[in-house]
Amino acid sequence: MNTKLTLRLDDKLIASAKRHSAESGKSVSQLVSDFFALIDAEDSDVDITPRVRSLRGVLAGSGLDESDYRRHLEEKYR
Repeated sequence: MNTKLTLRLDDKLIASAKRHSAESGKSVSQLVSDFFALIDAEDSDVDITPRVRSLRGVLAGSGLDESDYRRHLEEKYR
């Protein structure tokens, strides 16, 4: 279930978030959601290896999304 959340942020920070949103192709809501998920993952009992941690964010700005990954899998397993 999705619930609306209101945030009060500095105007410059909002402008920066909107710019990043446009560049990444994700909504500001999705960016915030991804960030909260990251925090949750860091707080969980799951150990992330240093190698995996070093890969975090390497595809940022690449324009790839989940549909690209699904398309890749569909082609790979035909």
